[in-house]
Amino acid sequence: MNIPFSPPDISEKEIREVTDTLRSGWITTGPKVKRLESLLVGYVGSDGCVCLNSQTAAGEMSLRILGIGRDSCGLDGIYGSERDEVITCAYTYSASASVICHVGAKLVLVDCQKDSMEMDYDALECAVNEHTKAVIPVDIGGVPCDYDRIFEILEKKRKLFRPSNQLQKAIGRAAVVEDAAHALGASYKGKMTGSVADFTNFSFHAVKNFTTAEGGALAWKLNGADDEEIYRRLQLFSLHGQSKDALAKTKPGTWEYDIVGPWYKCNMTDIMGAIGIAQFERYPDMLKRRKEIIGMYDAVLKPLGVEVLPHFAEEYISSGHLYMTRIPGIGLKERQEIIDELAGQGVSVNVHYKPLPMHTAYKRLGFQIENYPNSYNRFENEITLPLHTKLSEKEVTYILEKYITAVKRYMKSI
Repeated sequence: MNIPFSPPDISEKEIREVTDTLRSGWITTGPKVKRLESLLVGYVGSDGCVCLNSQTAAGEMSLRILGIGRDSCGLDGIYGSERDEVITCAYTYSASASVICHVGAKLVLVDCQKDSMEMDYDALECAVNEHTKAVIPVDIGGVPCDYDRIFEILEKKRKLFRPSNQLQKAIGRAAVVEDAAHALGASYKGKMTGSVADFTNFSFHAVKNFTTAEGGALAWKLNGADDEEIYRRLQLFSLHGQSKDALAKTKPGTWEYDIVGPWYKCNMTDIMGAIGIAQFERYPDMLKRRKEIIGMYDAVLKPLGVEVLPHFAEEYISSGHLYMTRIPGIGLKERQEIIDELAGQGVSVNVHYKPLPMHTAYKRLGFQIENYPNSYNRFENEITLPLHTKLSEKEVTYILEKYITAVKRYMKSI
């Protein structure tokens, strides 16, 4: 067999929806993007949503609308400061942290927990100070973080918070900007991801559960905020600061526009939105299938002593994005041998994640992996198995057989 790691699940519904868009004569941001935004607001229960070209753009725009960092002009036109700090976890992909650098704020990394890929909440509490403007928790694999604990920490530190603008003042503490790149469809204590944090950022990249090829969305839940103004400002931030979008400019006699700020270009197109509309219709069944595959994997691997990411618990329901495993007692050399053996059998696997302090960019910023021992220990024996809706039961069985064969020499329990 030849089993890819994470191919996109595209059906005739997506093809028909895209074809309709191409024939409509309107292919950039327009009615289909607006339709997808509306569907997402209803699904996640947020106060508003803007679709953009990536989760990275969504994360960056969340910080910019908050006025965090010297290069951010917030909702009321007040720039942030280079002293502004944003905290995220060292055990994540670069996008969780790079957006902090993009806005000219100070990146603060905390280690993950000894027994979990989630950030160390005690370390988070120690890291929050008077310069902390936001925390970016990461829902790895689609598993929500402990948001009660995060909000408890930030409420406890509320007296330290120094707001720089009206939106920060209205929130009254450091903002929670959720990296939910993996987590569309997940829920925490009965609330859908997208209605828990202040800002939530989703990815619709080709390898995600829900895809628009590239793309992402920024959702927010801010009691008492001016949702229309937030939406309007995010539209400006994502389209050069142009006072009219392309659709509005095409109406007869309405060519004139203003550039109200020298801002950015990260809008979603209607072609992408069309894929998302079709995916949205299919998504409940896609999530159900992921849960079935996770159940098949768990039933075989848990009894053998392989550590797996816990996708379903009393407090949360995961979106089932990644099937992450850890093989006790092995190091980098042994893991690579297992990966190579699986590749030779036609099974593509992956590793999530190489901690940020191991990458050149973050080393240059002064981070050292020695200061993040839990992140390194979680990383060195992690292997992620294929988990996608195009897998057949026969393929899942084949993956399990080859995985067990590859790891059994390293595990006495097999």
